[in-house]
Amino acid sequence: MLSRRHFIQAAAAMGASLAWSGPARASRTKWAERRDLYPEGVASGDPDSNSVILWTRRPYESGQRYVLTVEVAEDAAFKRVVAHAKAPVSSASDWTTRVLVAGLKPARVYWYRFTDKDGSGSRIGRTITAPAANDPRAVNFAFVSCQDINESKLNGYRRMIFEDERAQPEDQLDFVLHLGDFIYEVVQYPEDGKPRFDRKLYEVARIPDALKVGKFHLPSTLEGYRAVWKGFLADPDLQDARARWPFVCIWDNHEFSWQGWQSILKNPKFEQPGQTIKVAANQAWFENIPARVKAPSGSFDEFGSVPVNNVKIEKFDDGGLGLEPNNIAAINSLIIYRTLRYGRHLELLLTDERSYRGPNPFEESATDKLADWADYGMFPDDLLQVLDGGRAFNGGNPPTELEFNGAKVANPNKDKPPQTILGATQKAWFKDRLRNSGATWKIWGSSQCTLEQRADPENFPAGLTKQKWPAGRFANVQGGDFGSAWVERSEIYDLVRDAKITGFAIVSGDLHSFWAGYASAQLPPGKFEPIGLSFTGGSMSSVGGAEANEYAIKKDDKFRPLSLADKPGAARPECTYNMMLRHGVRSCFEYAKSFDRAKALALSNPDVAPHLKFVDIGGHGYATVRLTGEEMRTEFVCIPRPVTRSESPDGGPLRYRVAHTAKLWKPGERPELMLQVIEGDIGLSA
Repeated sequence: MLSRRHFIQAAAAMGASLAWSGPARASRTKWAERRDLYPEGVASGDPDSNSVILWTRRPYESGQRYVLTVEVAEDAAFKRVVAHAKAPVSSASDWTTRVLVAGLKPARVYWYRFTDKDGSGSRIGRTITAPAANDPRAVNFAFVSCQDINESKLNGYRRMIFEDERAQPEDQLDFVLHLGDFIYEVVQYPEDGKPRFDRKLYEVARIPDALKVGKFHLPSTLEGYRAVWKGFLADPDLQDARARWPFVCIWDNHEFSWQGWQSILKNPKFEQPGQTIKVAANQAWFENIPARVKAPSGSFDEFGSVPVNNVKIEKFDDGGLGLEPNNIAAINSLIIYRTLRYGRHLELLLTDERSYRGPNPFEESATDKLADWADYGMFPDDLLQVLDGGRAFNGGNPPTELEFNGAKVANPNKDKPPQTILGATQKAWFKDRLRNSGATWKIWGSSQCTLEQRADPENFPAGLTKQKWPAGRFANVQGGDFGSAWVERSEIYDLVRDAKITGFAIVSGDLHSFWAGYASAQLPPGKFEPIGLSFTGGSMSSVGGAEANEYAIKKDDKFRPLSLADKPGAARPECTYNMMLRHGVRSCFEYAKSFDRAKALALSNPDVAPHLKFVDIGGHGYATVRLTGEEMRTEFVCIPRPVTRSESPDGGPLRYRVAHTAKLWKPGERPELMLQVIEGDIGLSA
């Protein structure tokens, strides 16, 4: 147990209201549950072995500041209350409160509730502290991302709760890791027209001072973001999940801007300086996510003022940071990268991959002249690596021109620094924490996938395209995340290799799909050298690639076999895109013709994706991880498209459950993933 002085100092550093535990006694609070007065429920976050942050929102119609009471107990009946403290709410914080409760016991379940001066109380929440740093017990957590309730429902949380309530205590989840897109700031109103595909539109919020992009409304002020957050937190399944487990959260793009980066507001229609909007987005996140982060005010009670103006960013340093002062102030208004320790076996390293990333190296339109991309839908992998590496490519000797099938254009990035997603300061912090971690498993909580997505169009059937793809060159089919950040990814992976770090694994989100594979800096024809594991979880509810392809790709499209196979009598086409990413284009065309999986896999290209064991671009749901001193086990729990809310207590049926296990490897050894289908049909995912 750490000292009270330590916690007082830690609380002061964050400006947190501190509640200190003491002897257990029966509650003296006259509490009567009034969930209507606490419309967003309760939550807890960022537990360590002796403390946790508790949260609620209690809005008032008038006045500026009120004080609630928070109680923490060892039992759900509150007969053994161990902490009792004041919890201030104010209009300045949108009536939210955050309280750091300390002096708790490690690896212990606690219950908590808030009460106003009239005795009107919140629902009861449940939270769990982390094990002590030397505790050898197993650690269990779920990771989730991408929960757009504007056009879907969160049935995955209902399934997660159902299974956890019935699990043995040693198998229950310790926390939920949310990897971003907790909200979607782009909101379509029901009267704006039909939703996408087979989805339904649900009312989320009416956004004051909204910008408009097509059918979507985007917040431009703090009140706009607050409206969206309240709409998302009204979801009953999300409320139940936040009341059952502590959440550990990072953000991705939609907590601020669709395609935004640093403090630049960006979407498919326009790009503009957004320093004031970035600060507003940061404040709304701080108000609604209980996390060990420091607000500009220096207080947990409210965010504080960050005066900035929207000014165009014109200069970037070698670390990719926009040097405009308002940009730096906006980014630094809330720093969320951090680590959490769970017992002997887990150190969780969380990174912010939107606020510090440099300019996108792949947006130069001159490269479009190299080929008819409308025919291919792909980009040469080797040319992307040139663009990614900038002036550092080839040991500092980048080519002056890019060439493809005889066509040449000037290299637009020849004099630019390499791409960065983490930025210089955060990357140095990340590498230092990774190098010095003493935990068995070093888990990188990355909002973006780190696995390359590529194909082998050199094996297209003859005559399919106007240009023949040159032999020996692979194509990247995604770009924009860590899967196409070769320089920075190699820097991290080379550290893992050279420092002989074992137990390195990545869990990520953003792609609305399930992926399992190996962390390797290069793929063939480069050196394939796995140094760890990499997993991406399916979206909790947001539209995935398989669903989009069903509606976007016509049946007479000559490229359709790369994405879909129309099996006679099937309710829906099968997703061959999974097969293309895993096995290459020949397998896809064969399967779309014969529907013979064995015959298709016989044509698999072993060099297209030796790093992949599993991919399902249509997967919704969540993933769970169990860590011991000997093994990492990751389960993908995949549900059907959650278009409507399931009324059954289990959240509805499963599509499949698949487990990926790996024994802890020694320095110099390669990790080895084993796949087991536990239930359901994984289709063409492996």
